[in-house]
Amino acid sequence: MRFIFLTILTALLVVFLNPIAPYWAVMLGIGVVSALIYPNGIGGWMGGGLGMGLTWLGQTIYLGIITSSSLPNKMGELMGLGSGMSLIGVTAVLGFILGGFSGWTGVLFRNMLQKQTKDIYRG
Repeated sequence: MRFIFLTILTALLVVFLNPIAPYWAVMLGIGVVSALIYPNGIGGWMGGGLGMGLTWLGQTIYLGIITSSSLPNKMGELMGLGSGMSLIGVTAVLGFILGGFSGWTGVLFRNMLQKQTKDIYRG
């Protein structure tokens, strides 16, 4: 449940914060949200990654359809990727990696701040 909640909150954060803030500010926001929701490590990685990656994928496809520009195809050819769809895929993978590391950082930061019990006999 926390994984799905983190994915939805990450997607909403990216949709509303990306137009007014740089990507690193969005990454900080994902880390804070992940620290507050506190999923496990893989849940933080996948929640942040899927939220940001799918949102970037959706936004690039939406902008490409709405503007009907030939710029993605030209940039794909310029970068040696072939078509504009491969450039959109690279953008989605990059968003997944950035969001995943942000979510995982939030989980690790929360783990670092939690007190761990010591002097307990575990026999």
